This record gives sequence, structure tokens and C-alpha cells, in this order.
Amino acid sequence: MRAGQGSTEGAEAPGGKLRTDAQSATAGYLAARDDLLRRPGPPGPGRRSALLALTDRWLTDLFTLSGTDKAGAALVAVGGYGRGDLCVGSDLDLLLLQRDSASHSADQIWYPIWDTGLSLDHSVRKVGEARKLAGEDYKVLLGLLDARTIAGDELLTEQLVSSVRSDWRAFAPKRLEEIRAAVDTRRERAGEVAHLLEPDLKESYGGLRDLVILRAIAASWITDVPHSELEAAKLLLLNARDALHDKAPRPTDRLLMQEQIPVANELGLASPDELMRQISKAGRSIAWASDRTWYTANRVTRRSPRRPFKKLLSRPDRHPLAPGVVEQQGEVVLAADAKPAEDPGLVLRAAAAAAHAGLQLTPHAVDRLAKESAPLPQPWPNTARDSFVSLLGAGRAAVTVWESLDQAGIISDIIPYWEVIRSAPQRNPVHRFTVDRHLVETAVAAGRFQREVARPDLLLVAALLHDIGKGRPGTDHTDVGVELVREIAPLMGFNEADSEMIVRLVEFHLLLPEVATRRDPDDPATIELVVSAVQNMATLELLYALTRADAAATGPAAWSDWRQALITDLVNRTRAALTGDEPEALPDLAVEQAEAISAGITVVELSDAAPGDLTRATIVTPDRTGVLSIVAGVLSVNGLNVRASRVATSDGMAISQWWVGANFGRLPNEAKIRSDLILALEGKLDLAARIKRREADYADETKVWALDPHVDVVPEASDQATVVQVRTFDRSGALYRLAGAISRSGADIVAARADTMGSNVIDVFYLTDAQGDVLNEALIQDVVKRLTEAASN
Repeated sequence: MRAGQGSTEGAEAPGGKLRTDAQSATAGYLAARDDLLRRPGPPGPGRRSALLALTDRWLTDLFTLSGTDKAGAALVAVGGYGRGDLCVGSDLDLLLLQRDSASHSADQIWYPIWDTGLSLDHSVRKVGEARKLAGEDYKVLLGLLDARTIAGDELLTEQLVSSVRSDWRAFAPKRLEEIRAAVDTRRERAGEVAHLLEPDLKESYGGLRDLVILRAIAASWITDVPHSELEAAKLLLLNARDALHDKAPRPTDRLLMQEQIPVANELGLASPDELMRQISKAGRSIAWASDRTWYTANRVTRRSPRRPFKKLLSRPDRHPLAPGVVEQQGEVVLAADAKPAEDPGLVLRAAAAAAHAGLQLTPHAVDRLAKESAPLPQPWPNTARDSFVSLLGAGRAAVTVWESLDQAGIISDIIPYWEVIRSAPQRNPVHRFTVDRHLVETAVAAGRFQREVARPDLLLVAALLHDIGKGRPGTDHTDVGVELVREIAPLMGFNEADSEMIVRLVEFHLLLPEVATRRDPDDPATIELVVSAVQNMATLELLYALTRADAAATGPAAWSDWRQALITDLVNRTRAALTGDEPEALPDLAVEQAEAISAGITVVELSDAAPGDLTRATIVTPDRTGVLSIVAGVLSVNGLNVRASRVATSDGMAISQWWVGANFGRLPNEAKIRSDLILALEGKLDLAARIKRREADYADETKVWALDPHVDVVPEASDQATVVQVRTFDRSGALYRLAGAISRSGADIVAARADTMGSNVIDVFYLTDAQGDVLNEALIQDVVKRLTEAASN
């Protein structure tokens, strides 16, 4: 009888009663779940265990109410739910296991779960079907290895798990190849927990997913898994994931910067930096255990760690790489007669040899070097310094070798103050790595420029040390770094002149990008500033290479085609000043522009001559106060982002050049911009209202970080103008508002630069008064006040 058929007054159809009972059980579960999650205290294993027990009881009730035959089926938890790692936002991974193909009322279990809004991953299988699928799909295999019965026939579950484990042990040597390839792909895609500023706690390498794989390898009986620190690391990542599920708007495993403060508070930690240091260390522990486990699995299955699970080419058993260092079966080991206690340079020699061979040091070799190596003499011998520089210049292969030494504590032993920056987060959305990994990545990137500079050794060491002053809150990292490097460079064996060069590279490592993006290159004071800092061509070339390497290691926002063009232009102008050559002159006005000036008409010209994906817009308009603000507003309402501008006047006309990018990849029509510009100049186009409407389309963009703007006067930046710098949130029409505020003060804008870094923008204005002189103090204060108000609203 179907629900509603044959019912009588005062009675309920069986189907309706089942639904009512399921709804009642579900309501009771949700109420108890909410009560549990509202209890004070940080998330932890106690809360997860309680949530697991609540969920098991609820699903047992649903299984019973569904009428499923307990002797012929079982409701099975798999994956994280099967292991008991049930966080607030975790999926419910469920398998309805059947003894035969009889139809069971699976929907009466699934529908109440769906109604709650909880995420459900479900399937219905017979034992043979599930076993076959586990043999074909390693993800199914990993989930079933941790399967446990929630309700029903436990013998069915035991039969399935036993057969899956037996199959896994029999075929693991072959199937590990597939899993290792997937791990490598995921590592490339999701990065590493230890080194990312916004890691995925589950999918990034060294995260919870790798703990699952370690359990599977242990279950294969191929090798055991290192257990030291893994339980603590797992506990921290689970607690952080639980807190993240609590605090994030929707369940996610990626710990974004804006979630790190509430997660740290939830876990009772002093700061988000402390949270991220702990997570980085946990990720390092898991990654280290994974690397060692995969290494052992490779050896046991007689496959090469250099090219995992591929046949080795025929080669001698032992091949010398360096004194005391040999290659053996595709890995680097210490020679039989090597004596680390009597050979302090061996550790760097072995590391350099391994990196240049594209191989890894064996765990045993690393352990010996960590425990037995004599301290390096101070200053370092030339041979030790050469090995160190050789390691840094070995390219991408150096990263794996470096990490093995770092995890063993060797790097902190040989480089003073390294421990302070180890696993140190950076509160900057432009960066993607922790401080220590950023330095290693910068050295790797600098290796590409070794042939372009006279002293590649100084470049590589400066790249590694340029941010050594970070990790100390409340201090200027460059100032601190200069003092530290002044001590470290001589300890590494560099003479006085070379040490001073490394110090200068650290001191000025931000000079080129800051000047190029925030100063007017046509102002003589700009080039004079750079020339006085670098002093000679050798320093300029080293600084240029370091700048490119630093940007490449930072992230995409730090090295766009636009920034590259600005920095290259600045370097070329500085090079010309140092050599006495004439710098490249500004292009003459085009014929159309000259005609426009003489005719007093408005011209708009878009050119693809600008570098990268930017467009140069040349605009000629009648000169008037506030013209730059009006032009900026018109460009904004036409969907163009302003990156820089240059302004000049001639015969009562304002000639401005703008470097712009299209918001959605398509440039507006020149005629449309000209038409809007004429209307705006005549007061017939309400730019403020148009920009306000555009902002409404992106109303949520400023809600995450409500930071106050900074408005600063830059002293001695120009002899010809007063330079004011504004740091604020990047939003539609920002330059229009700021330029309008300046024009209302009575000051004139003679040049402007705009530099976008992530969600932040740095606008720099070169200002003069009505007579073309620098601003007096009263006018400066008025401009600063108006800019602060404009940037805040």
C-alpha cells in the first residue's frame, strides 16, 4: 500500500509514519548537534568524538526506520567518517552494502540526510562490486581501508574490508605507481602546507590527505610509517580544519588570510602568525614522513627515487660525485670512508653534489650529516663557501635537497638567525610562501640570471638573505636584515668588499620596484635617487637580477608585464646616467595631437604600443583645473583600470598619457571615450553617479579588509614638485576621487603613478601650486586631509 492509500480517519499510512519518524529523528539529531557546536571551548577530539557518536546514532535510526534487512545489508562509514575524523563541515561518506541484489530502501536513508543540508557522498554496492571498484580506483580503495559498520550486518563489512586489504597487500607494489603520480600532481597543483601562506589543510602536500596515504602504505605491509610527531601534527590540522568550518561562511579546507584571525582565536592561540607557524611545522612533519615513506617504498620495490617507479638505466653500483660523496642506485650516499666529524665541509659538498646530479640525499646520509658533522669554521673556508653557492645555483633540484637539510636542523646550524624566519608567515596577500621558502625560491629564481652578472655568487647569497630580517614584528625588515647580513656575510668567508656588496643588495632590494612604480621617471630627482644608491654598473646589474628573482618568487602580482616594463625602463635610464649616455627622449607629439592643440579640440587615441597587456591612451583636452580627475573618471566608467599617467600642457591644452588595462579584456571604442569626455568637461555627464553605480555592482569587495588609508608626503622625492603617496583599497574610480580631491584644494597634478598590488593600490601624485612651484605647508596639509577623506569614503 502506497502512502495515503487506504488510510482511515485518525490513522496514518505506514509510509507517512516512516517519514514522520525519520523527520523526528533528524530534528532530534540537528538539535543535539547544534547544542554540541554551541558549547564553549575550542574544537578538539572530544567534540569530534561526540559529533561522531551523535551522527552514528542518527544514521542507525534512519537505517532501522528504512526497513532494510539487518541480516542482508550494512550501512558503512568510509573515508574520513570511517576513520572518525568528522569535522563540522565534513562530508558524510556512506556505503549501503548489500549481500545480494535485493532492493533496499536506500532513498529513505539518503533523503533525510539531504534535507538537513549536510554534504553526502553515498553509494549502494554488493561486496563483490565494491571490491572490484576498489581494485580499479585508488580513491575508493583509500576510503574502504578505513570502513566501519554503523548499522546492520557487521560480517558484510568485515568481509569487504578483509578482501580489500588482502588485494591491496597483493598488488600494492604495482598500484603505488598510480598513487605516487596522483600525489605528485596534487603537490604541483595545491602546493605544500609547510610553505604556503594560505594552504589547503586537506589537499596541499603535508596535509590530511597525505596522512591517509601514509596509513594506506602502512596497511600494504611494504614499509612502516614514521610515527614521531605525526599524531600531534594530525591533531593540529584537524583542530584547525574544525575551527575553519566553524568560522568560514561556507565549509572549506583552504585557510585564507581573512579566516586566520578567527581560527587562531578559536584555537586559543596568541595570533594568526602563531597559528600559521604551527601549521607550517605540522605540514613539514607530515611531508618529511611522507618523503621518507615513499623513499623506503621505492627501495623495497627496487625503483628509483629520482624517477619514481621507472626502471633504472644500467649504471655502475657506485659513482663518485665529489670527495666523500657517491651516487648509488639513483640516490646520493656518503662514501664508505667519509668522516663528517673530521670534514666540516662535507655537508655542503654532499648537498651541492646531490642537487647538481638531480638526486636526493638518502635519509641515512642526512641523519649522519646532522648528527656527526663538525661545525663549520668561522669564517667558512673557500671550499665550503663555493659548495654553498653551488647548491644555491643548482636550480629547482636544490629545493628538495635544501628541505631535507632544513628538516634535519642543518640549515639553522650553519646560517645564523635562520630559525627566526623558519616557517614564518607573511601578512601580505601578494606573497604566497612563508619567509624561509620565499628566500629559497628567490635563490632558485636568481640562478637563471647567473650568466648576466659579473658576480653570481654575490647574487645568489643576497637572494637567499634579502628578507632575513623578517619574522620580528614591529621592526623594519630591511633595516634588521642589513645588520644581520653585515654579520653573516663575513662568517661565510666573504671579504670586506664582497660583504659590503651583499649588504647593499639587501639594503636596496626594494629600490627598483618602488621607484619604478611610484616615482616619475621624467623627474631628474628620480634617476638621481637610484644613481646615488647603486653608484656603479656592477651594483645596478646585480640589483636588477635580484629584483626580478624576488618578484618571480613572490607571486604573479609582483611581476606583471607592466611592472617589468617600468623597472626595465628605470634600469635603462639609470644605466645611461651612470655611463654618461643620453637617456631616451620622450616621444614627440603625434601630428594629430599637434593639430588638436592648434585647433583646441579633444582627441582620444588608444595604442597597443604599451608593453604587456596594457594599452596607452593619449588624450588631448583643453587645460583646466581638475582635468586629470575628469579624464580618470571617464576612463573608469568605460571599464579601464589606470596603472600610470603622465601630464603636460601646451598652448592651453592638457596632453596626458595613460597606461590602462581593460576590466574584462575588451577595450572600449575611442569615439565612446571621446564623447563621454566632452560631456564630462561640459558638465553634462555625472561621473560621480556613474562610478557609484559601478561600485554597487561590486558592493562586497571592501568588506573583508576595512583598513584605514595611508596618505604620506614623500620628502626629497622631487625638486620640482611635492610628491604625495596614497595607499588604499583598490576599487572602481579610486583615482578619480583622489584626483578630484586634489583639484578642489587648488593644487595641480603634473604627473601620477598607480600601482596595484593584490587588493591594494598605491597612487603617487606630483603636485605644484597655481604658479608651478612646490606646495607650501598649509596647502600640503589641506591636500593630505582631502585625500584621506576621499580614500576613506
